[in-house]
Amino acid sequence: MPFLWLAGLDEAGRGPLAGPVTAGCVILSPDFPVEILNDSKKLSEKKREAALSVIKEKCLWGFARVEHDEIDRINILQASMKAMALAYEDMKSKLPEWCRKMGFDLPDESEIEAVADGNKTPDIPCRVRSLVKADAVCAPVMAASIIAKVERDRIMKDYDRIYPEYGYAKHKGYPTEAHRKICREKGPSPIQRLSFNY
Repeated sequence: MPFLWLAGLDEAGRGPLAGPVTAGCVILSPDFPVEILNDSKKLSEKKREAALSVIKEKCLWGFARVEHDEIDRINILQASMKAMALAYEDMKSKLPEWCRKMGFDLPDESEIEAVADGNKTPDIPCRVRSLVKADAVCAPVMAASIIAKVERDRIMKDYDRIYPEYGYAKHKGYPTEAHRKICREKGPSPIQRLSFNY
């Protein structure tokens, strides 16, 4: 049975008021234990971290981020699409080595199909379709959502050490009342998305 070159694409961080938007792209290995996957938002932090380790060990994967200032320049939808496209390119850069490791022939790009979570598709050089709630039903998209979510959470925890007063380790930049309040009191942090409403 031929290998199905199905790439899942998803992003994390469209709604926050601060920090980057991130994206993952994953092609699952034939022996991947899909039972460990789910929509990243439905998994505990511990289960997401554990799943990420297995994804990175077994699968062909890519990750990308688009920073807050670029989000302000091009808007969050375009930034999300750009992050997915960059994650696809990162995945593709690892393709030859992964194929050697797995014993696969290097596929032509026409053999790769991608599924992007949501109702828009990024501009990537393979067949791609969008699917709303794909992160709940499509295993490669679930894996991509885990990469995007875990890596973004780690980025925001790093920012919390630089700007501890903003509480990024707790709310990850999302528009909680505590986050809005500190922004009103202290002004925006250096990683704030200034085009978003507070």
